[in-house]
Amino acid sequence: METNSKTRFGRKEIIFTTLASIAYLLLSALLVGFKTDQVWLIAIFNGCYYASWGTRRFIIGFSIFLVYWIIFDYMKAAPNYMFFKVHIADIYEFEKNLFGIHEGGQILTPNEYWLAHSQSWIDVMTGIFYLCWVPVPLLFALYLFFTDRLALLHFAATFFFVNLLGFVLYYTFPAAPPWYVQLHGFEFIANTPGNTAGLARFDAFFQSNIFHSIYSKGSNVFAAMPSLHSAYPLIVLYYSRHHVNRFFQVVFAIITVGIWFAAVYLSHHYVVDVLAGISTAIAGIFIYRKYLMKVDFYDRGIQWLYSFVRG
Repeated sequence: METNSKTRFGRKEIIFTTLASIAYLLLSALLVGFKTDQVWLIAIFNGCYYASWGTRRFIIGFSIFLVYWIIFDYMKAAPNYMFFKVHIADIYEFEKNLFGIHEGGQILTPNEYWLAHSQSWIDVMTGIFYLCWVPVPLLFALYLFFTDRLALLHFAATFFFVNLLGFVLYYTFPAAPPWYVQLHGFEFIANTPGNTAGLARFDAFFQSNIFHSIYSKGSNVFAAMPSLHSAYPLIVLYYSRHHVNRFFQVVFAIITVGIWFAAVYLSHHYVVDVLAGISTAIAGIFIYRKYLMKVDFYDRGIQWLYSFVRG
């Protein structure tokens, strides 16, 4: 049974979390406008933080993912096309030169080829794979919370670090996705809303609004390079090697390859975007494991955080 000392919270702690929550809501309203998602985030964090010592450890362990979500949301305040030229025609031609498919006397990008050869069963399969890109990392993190909380922190930190690398590339190399060219050609149109592209066929097949609701909240259309959709499952696959059995490793490998294929088939990314996402994941994992983990003050920070989440 948990002791009372583990469930009581001091006045300073309550004041700090309350002020931090209010500051987050006010800053969010200022930068990106008020949204109910922000209230839900605060409600979940505070609810878990104060409900019990166990839920408090849980939300602290997952706090890195919350910080990622906040940064991703705040990117709407400063779209990457405000800083550098958006690559549209050049990346399209580069893709065609590298991976072009000859058909009917013309050269098609892989996206254009699959757009002309889509099949309902592939629409369903790729839609299911694309639904995995967030739940799979979070479910794996949940598994680590119950089995190895230090590994959870390193997994979450690697996930966060890979995202930071991806965000840097988003802002230094703004790039339009394939569906943008299919709809708008090579003309740059600022404030273009997100689009479900090939995932609209999944929604139509099931008469649902799943992907439309997801992509209507996208932070930036011109952030196709690198494909972080392709990076996330690779991070899970790497960390799964020492934490799950061979069966689940194979499952993660299938999901990883499936998401890579789906990204191209559904016209959300070029092949070069997927390769860039894979490279970003590999580089992020390597830098984190080889160098960042060995920095003394960083290791002390992880150990300090671990002292809060360990059982």
